[in-house]
Amino acid sequence: MGSLPAIVQLVLAVSVSYALTHVVLGHAVPLLAVTVTITSLGLARDARPRQVLETALGVVSGIALSELLLLVLGKGLWQVGVVLLVVLVAGRFASPSTGFTIAAATQSMLVMLLPDPEGGPFVRSVDGSVGGLVALAVTALVPRGVVRTVHRDAQALVAELDAALEALVDALLADDVRRADAAVRRLRGTQPLLDAWGSSLDAARSTARFSPVLRSRSAHLLQVAELHRDLDLAVRNLRVIARRVDTSIGDGRARPELAGALASLRGAVQVLGSSVEGLGHDGDRRGEARRELTALAERLDPTVLVAGQPVTEQIVVLMLRPLVVDLLMATGLTHEHARALLAPL
Repeated sequence: MGSLPAIVQLVLAVSVSYALTHVVLGHAVPLLAVTVTITSLGLARDARPRQVLETALGVVSGIALSELLLLVLGKGLWQVGVVLLVVLVAGRFASPSTGFTIAAATQSMLVMLLPDPEGGPFVRSVDGSVGGLVALAVTALVPRGVVRTVHRDAQALVAELDAALEALVDALLADDVRRADAAVRRLRGTQPLLDAWGSSLDAARSTARFSPVLRSRSAHLLQVAELHRDLDLAVRNLRVIARRVDTSIGDGRARPELAGALASLRGAVQVLGSSVEGLGHDGDRRGEARRELTALAERLDPTVLVAGQPVTEQIVVLMLRPLVVDLLMATGLTHEHARALLAPL
């Protein structure tokens, strides 16, 4: 269950907020402490510290402004409208985020509509501030499984690439246009997977900078980010190659040389996928992928690999060269080093 870490974090944070405001501060019904905590953390895939802080500030600002206006204007129908208008306008000026504004407006209405608590003015602002601070503290000390999410998103992308490469290899061996079409469709569908991986990476790196619990994972996440960048480039090149293969086959002739090259790529991608969790540690298997890609790079001369074959196949070999460079960079090589491994033309 992907939401379980967020649920556990949220339950813990709400419990702490309630305990601090009810038991320690003695507030009978610290409703806003609980609602601010829930609103700030939410149940999204990630809870970035900046996002949590912005939401908490928006909510607490709405509460404080509403309590101030309540003292001046009192309660009533028209007062509710005035307070909501003021909070919405102030929220839009304070932040471009609509979530910030809506969170502030929601809490302001709770202030206007609920009975006044014991303890005098701004008790609810105190409760809201406690809830926001607890949300931030829990984000730092009990972070969600952001690193696991990064690994899971990476594996989802690699699995789709593996399936697409398998379909391309089969299409070239069997001259099967339908399998080539399937590979093209799969590769077109990889962009949401790449975007999800990039988003989870940004969230994880942001949390690692803020959280002492995850700070030791910063170097690992940096390496994963570099892998994401290089695989993003590789996928773009692979889409073009898949379309070229899709429009070139269908003449009843197998293309085992190209199939073998793509099979080597597939093996390297599988190894890269299995290396994600171990980057920078003992589980880093990128050296295996590098050796396989180096052997392929040394053969990527169209006059050798597909000697005597039509120019369309020679073009595919030439298109494989930048793809192999991208994947070699994913193994940790520089662009210059990766290019130097290619067969001279």
